[in-house]
Amino acid sequence: MKYRIESLIDRQKVESRIKELAKEIEKDYAGEEVVCVGLLKGSVIFLSDLVKEIETPVIIDFMNVSSYGSETVSSGDVKILKDTDLDLRGKNVLIVEDIIDTGLTLEYVIDYFKKVKGVKTIKTCTLLSKPDRRRVQVDVDYIGFEVPDKFIIGYGLDYDQKYRNLPYIAVVIPE
Repeated sequence: MKYRIESLIDRQKVESRIKELAKEIEKDYAGEEVVCVGLLKGSVIFLSDLVKEIETPVIIDFMNVSSYGSETVSSGDVKILKDTDLDLRGKNVLIVEDIIDTGLTLEYVIDYFKKVKGVKTIKTCTLLSKPDRRRVQVDVDYIGFEVPDKFIIGYGLDYDQKYRNLPYIAVVIPE
């Protein structure tokens, strides 16, 4: 497939919004320790930049959860490929996502953390939200940007594992 890449949100806007999100998170946790669980691989760049701006005590862990594979559309079948390393029982957990599309992955992870992991509190943070694609209603506590129903790449988001390193948010446009 031939395609072109078009910038959607420039680097400065992304970096500025991440700083704002960090301050909101810091205020809400008011000095309490929080475990930020990044959903691999897409959240890595966002999570890294986010936690650098949070002055509240932060612990980082990761989960690898997939519903895409190498496709551009969610299959709806959520699989845990790698669970967290830490015992999250009784902890304040902030799930950090790159993008919330259908909501199926986030709904699954929230349910898993509540029922299996026994977390104390759970909040969610995403760099991008695509509300027009929601298949389930999920509450998102912190949203960087709402984006249109297009295939988004950059700043951790990929197209078949490529373009994660773009320092801005872009759209893949088929030609």
